[in-house]
Amino acid sequence: MAEPSWQELLRLRLSERNAKQNAFASIIEQYRRLAQQTKLLKERNASLLKAVGSVRTNPSSSTVHVPGTASSEDNPVRAAYMASLESQISSLRDELATVYKTQGQNAQRLLAMNETLREKEEASRIETENLRKAREEVAHLRRKVDQHAELMAEKDRTAQVLHDEINTLQLELGQIDERNQTLTKDNAKLLQRWLDDKQAQANKMNEANDFYEDMRSRHQAVLNWRDGGDGKPASGISTSVSGNGVKEEEVVGETSTDGTKLQGETSLDQTPNG
Repeated sequence: MAEPSWQELLRLRLSERNAKQNAFASIIEQYRRLAQQTKLLKERNASLLKAVGSVRTNPSSSTVHVPGTASSEDNPVRAAYMASLESQISSLRDELATVYKTQGQNAQRLLAMNETLREKEEASRIETENLRKAREEVAHLRRKVDQHAELMAEKDRTAQVLHDEINTLQLELGQIDERNQTLTKDNAKLLQRWLDDKQAQANKMNEANDFYEDMRSRHQAVLNWRDGGDGKPASGISTSVSGNGVKEEEVVGETSTDGTKLQGETSLDQTPNG
């Protein structure tokens, strides 16, 4: 159960105080009136006793009032009664003035309490408005916190996915590096084999060229011997080797002494195999 507001608490306390103060208010009021009546009666009795005493001391004065024959000042009893009534009226006027004064004070207190109550209500309204704004702000901040929590969770999930992708890519990169190393080794082996093969082909071509030169020199020697020692060369030979290892040769032949052609123009293209 919610606690009562301060206005309700103040009203309850005032009600309790009024109830305690007014519990015996009727009895106190009756005693107060009784005391006033007693005082008035005592004053009246004192006035009457004084008037009776004055009558006894002056028996020539008449106590019987005859209308139109004497004034009120000639009758001591009547004068005492009038004085008692005037005293009672004066007391009642004083009491009435006191009541008016008390009512004025109570009215002033009521106005002050109403003003205080109005100020408290205004302060309570401001506090209530501030509390409402604070609650709205707290609710807004809680929503923002929830949104930030969801955003952070989403970012964590995205970061985890990216981390997994990075791990996968690193594994693939490692495999690609291993494959590249393997291919580099294979290429190196193939290049070495190709170079070895080309070197072998070059060696074979050199051997073929050496064999050909040897055979050509022998053939030239035979031709020189047939010509009888003639120093004129029997043929002209031009030999060249291309960049791909292919030998190109031109042979210009000459006729012998008997008119037969020994060897004509020849263009030879030999492979590295000879």
